[in-house]
Amino acid sequence: MEIKPIRTEADYDAALRHIKTLWGAAQGTPEGDELEVLATLVESYESEHYPVDLPDPIEAIKFRLEQQGKDYRALVGVIGQRTRVYEVMRRARPLSLNMIRKLHRKLQIPAEVLIQPVRKPVRRSSSPAPTRKTRNRKVSSRSA
Repeated sequence: MEIKPIRTEADYDAALRHIKTLWGAAQGTPEGDELEVLATLVESYESEHYPVDLPDPIEAIKFRLEQQGKDYRALVGVIGQRTRVYEVMRRARPLSLNMIRKLHRKLQIPAEVLIQPVRKPVRRSSSPAPTRKTRNRKVSSRSA
C-alpha cells in the first residue's frame, strides 16, 4: 500500500483495514515499519477528528483510588482532614491549587485533569415528579 496522509473518512477506513492486515508484523521488517507509520497517521487523524475529553477530576481521583485498592481515607492528609475530603468528594468544595499539587504528587494523576472545573453529576429521575393535576386524577380515579 502506498502511504499517504489521511484526509478523509474513506482514507481513514482504508488505513484501518490495512492496519488489520499488517497487525502482528515483526518490528524492523518492512511490514512492521509500514504498520508503525500507518498507526501514527491514524492516531493523528483520530486526535484531530475524534478528540477525547479529559475525565472529571473527582472521577479521576475515585478511579485512581480504586486502582490502588484504597478508599477516601487515603486522601486524609493529602486533601485535608476527613471532613474536607468528604466535602471535595461530594463536590461541595472545589479542589484548591495546593490539593491539586498534592494529588498530582501522591497519586500521579495528571495536573491537567485535576485543574478542570468539577462537573456536577446529572441526576436522573426514573419518572417525572407528579404534578397537582396528575395527583388529583389518581385520587379521583380511586374514589370512583
